[in-house]
Amino acid sequence: MTEEKPSETFDVGAFQRRVIDEFRANAGKVAMFGDEASLALVTTTGASSGLPRTVPLSYVDVKGQKVIVASAMGAPRNPAWYHNIRKNARVTVETGTETFEALAAIPDGPDRDALFAEVVAIEPGFGEYQAKTTRPIPVVTLHRVDEGADRVRGMGDFVVEVHDWLRKELAELRGQADEIADGKATTFTRTADLGRELREHCLNFCEALKHHHHGEDAGAFPMLARRFPSLAPVLTKLAEEHAVVARAQERIRALVEAYVPGEDDPARLREELDRLATGLEAHFAYEERSIVAALNTLGPAPEIP
Repeated sequence: MTEEKPSETFDVGAFQRRVIDEFRANAGKVAMFGDEASLALVTTTGASSGLPRTVPLSYVDVKGQKVIVASAMGAPRNPAWYHNIRKNARVTVETGTETFEALAAIPDGPDRDALFAEVVAIEPGFGEYQAKTTRPIPVVTLHRVDEGADRVRGMGDFVVEVHDWLRKELAELRGQADEIADGKATTFTRTADLGRELREHCLNFCEALKHHHHGEDAGAFPMLARRFPSLAPVLTKLAEEHAVVARAQERIRALVEAYVPGEDDPARLREELDRLATGLEAHFAYEERSIVAALNTLGPAPEIP
């Protein structure tokens, strides 16, 4: 999209409204930009007002990924729409042929530099804008969040699958604790030694859960924080919940390692497992509501042999 620096009397708002109206009336075509222009309307949520804000933006298709550039024609400050997505990454994108919801991610560091170089190779004008300003011009990738039959299974989907496995294992663990308390071996028991089986199962579960949360704290969460600044409060809350879960695990581990069936009262162990299950389900549900879509933007799910 070719842009000229407006004069002091130029009404940017009125100009954008005319472009938006023509875009919507003509299936994404705006005469002044030509038939070949890649133009989209991007609706963000105002960082201060909370109101929808729609702006026409040119986008660059980089290996099938839609990228918008916060160039502001080389101005010293980032445009308002960029500040909006730092506060709320959810956007609506109109291309003229379709409208879809998306998450706007902000690559940084070497990822930003590599992507900006690819953008400039396609649209050299953005390199000229960068030469006019000392700020590194941000690039923003738009990731569809609508479901489709051909959607690639992503990292967020993988996390949900891990959660479901942990849910199943914890349910089985609670079943074993109930069997010990009831003095019988039925559905959940694999061996005659209920105490040893419960101990091994519990320790394996706690180790798997610890590994899962450590992976999120050390890997996924820092990456999300960089690409989606608006998720900072959510990620802080999730990390705090990890610490709470870890303390619960330690209490359960201590009980299980010292537990002697027939001698110790199983009520305390069952209470701790129930408390962990309640807290963990709330944690999983909040995480799945809050960050699964963003996790899916990080890449495809790993293939587990």
